[in-house]
Amino acid sequence: MAEQPQQPAQAQFNIEKIYVKDASVEIPNAPQVFLERASPELEFQFRNEGQAIGNDHHEIVLTATITAKIKDSDKTVFLIEASQGGIFMVKGVPQSDMELVYAITCPTILLPYLRETVSDLSVRAGFPPVFLAPMNFEAIYRQRQEAEQPAAEQTH
Repeated sequence: MAEQPQQPAQAQFNIEKIYVKDASVEIPNAPQVFLERASPELEFQFRNEGQAIGNDHHEIVLTATITAKIKDSDKTVFLIEASQGGIFMVKGVPQSDMELVYAITCPTILLPYLRETVSDLSVRAGFPPVFLAPMNFEAIYRQRQEAEQPAAEQTH
C-alpha cells in the first residue's frame, strides 16, 4: 500500500470581531476656534500594528491621526486619533505569508470601519466630516519593501 503524500492544510481566514480600540478628539482652542473662518489644513498619519493572541487568532489595529491646523498658524483646530481593531482567525497560512496578512489583508478590511469612525468623530466634535481616502495597502507594502531593500544592501 503506497503512502499518500500529506496534503497541505487548507488556509482558513475569518473575521472574529471588529471594534473601536481607542478614540479621542481634542479641540485645544475651543470655543474660539469655532469662530475661525479659514479652512484648516489636514495632516494624516497612519500606523498598523499586529500581534498573535493565541489559538490561531491575531489582533490587528489600524490607527489614524488627523491634525487640523489653521494655515500660516500653529493654532490647532482639532486632533482626532482613532484605532480600529480586529480579531482575525488565520489558520494554515505559512509563517512567511503572515506579514502580508498583517500588512495588507487585515488593514484593507479595517479601513472602511476606521473611515466611518473618523468621520463620525469629526461631526460629533462640531466640524464637517473628515473623509479618509481609500488606501492601497498592497502598494504601500511594496513601496516599503523597495525602500528597505537598498538600506539592507548598504549594511552588507
